[in-house]
Amino acid sequence: MSCSASSERLARMRAACAEAGLGAFLVRDTSNIAWLTAFDGVFDDEDAHALLVGPDAAVLHTDSRYAEAARAAAAAERAVEVDAERKTHAKFAANVILSGGGAAAGVEGSPAAPAEDAATFSLGIEDSITLAEYRALEAAFADAPARPELRETSGFVRSLRAVKDQAEIARMKQAQAVTDAAFAHIVGFMRPGLTELEVQIELEDFMRRHGAEGLAFPSIVATGANGASPHAVPGETPLEAGQCVVLDFGARARGYCSDMTRTVFLGEPDERMRAAYGAIREANERVEALLRPGITGKEAHELAERVLEEHGFGGTMGHSLGHGVGIDIHEEPNLSPRNEEPLAVGNVVTVEPGIYLPGEFGMRLEDFGAITESGFDIFTQSPHDMVIL
Repeated sequence: MSCSASSERLARMRAACAEAGLGAFLVRDTSNIAWLTAFDGVFDDEDAHALLVGPDAAVLHTDSRYAEAARAAAAAERAVEVDAERKTHAKFAANVILSGGGAAAGVEGSPAAPAEDAATFSLGIEDSITLAEYRALEAAFADAPARPELRETSGFVRSLRAVKDQAEIARMKQAQAVTDAAFAHIVGFMRPGLTELEVQIELEDFMRRHGAEGLAFPSIVATGANGASPHAVPGETPLEAGQCVVLDFGARARGYCSDMTRTVFLGEPDERMRAAYGAIREANERVEALLRPGITGKEAHELAERVLEEHGFGGTMGHSLGHGVGIDIHEEPNLSPRNEEPLAVGNVVTVEPGIYLPGEFGMRLEDFGAITESGFDIFTQSPHDMVIL
């Protein structure tokens, strides 16, 4: 990531904190920390880090397993300090804040505090903090001359992450290039008689051998009636002629995810399958043509539902039309009937209409891309034409 990435993100974080009346912010969610620091090659799935963001500095508290890599990354970014002292995250946060230096230097008073109590300040706590850590923070501040206000938050950093910068978009395009190549490969590999699990193994192995640092999520390979379950788990069910197969998969590259779904037909599909595929293709393409700044997730979802209904498949989707993608496979914003917030430039979302007919078949067609000033930049390069093997 560029040397300015962390500085720019921390500046956005500080501006949001100021607007919310927060003088400092304690972040415990690893994906949020990875985004704010812009550190590469440091974090894994271990929940072992805390980041305290103040008005003048940001300090990452970690342990000896990550300290060397974190310090090397911090030297490149120059926006984050690293503290690897053996202590709890709560003790770390309290020490930094009460010291009056480091991340807490110049911490502003809470707007809610009495005017005569100017030393009081407000600490935001991301919603992934545990109750035990919250209680430990309360205890650490109990004897402080000016006890900070502890204000729990929900999705504070995730809402900032919903707007991607160009470096993030470049990484997702790189991940999608691996995913598109994997689809071209698996189409040549699939044949009746193979099991869902065998196809999944080949698909994931290809991605790992061709540029993916990992998987965005466990791949879905669902044939026949199994495809009617949107999150089907691949098993020993064999692929058979006359069926369709749902493939939902994605690579991870340089810390960022991709996500795509295609439906492949084993032999000529019957009339009902062709009609269903025509419906999801039209729903996908009409929504992608609609997407632009100002359109809401609700409007996008409802357009897809109308198209499916026009084709005689009303009420067969059952899930939201799409979701945000980034460091995590599910981020904000959502293309959902509950999301009435307008989309903004830099939002990255999936468009994945589906039809699910229990006991018969299921199918889905998914791309993802970024909202731009003029519309929707689709990262997925695999075409929408029916693939018949």
